[in-house]
Amino acid sequence: MATVELRFSALPEHVRTARLVAAAVARRAGVDEAVLDEVRLAVGEACSRAVGLHQSGGITAPVKVALIEEEKQFSIEVGDEAPHAVPGGDTPGGVPETDAEEDEMGLAVISGLVDDVEVTTGRNGGLIRMTWPTTPPAVAAL
Repeated sequence: MATVELRFSALPEHVRTARLVAAAVARRAGVDEAVLDEVRLAVGEACSRAVGLHQSGGITAPVKVALIEEEKQFSIEVGDEAPHAVPGGDTPGGVPETDAEEDEMGLAVISGLVDDVEVTTGRNGGLIRMTWPTTPPAVAAL
């Protein structure tokens, strides 16, 4: 399993870099060329969401992106350190009500782009894991 990790300041201008790196690593991992635009868009949306959560929460920690190449699949994890409300509890400093709609819209866009998405949130941050199938590289004929 090969993993590339990115950490960047929660600034919108760094989202483009994350998209470009994710697409390059996805291509190398064997993600179908026809899907690379979806990879770029989904990573951009997930990173923009994390940047927004960090900025609105005054969080100075970096946004984390892990690009994970596994057998037959490629995954991207985008993590934030913003406190999220936990079911049955209240999280001080959690996602403000006004940002909740925008947050849900971003998650809906990601779900529309990626078939295999897992979103986990808690008091210490959130993680979006997106997974795509890969095809093994063609073996040259002898």
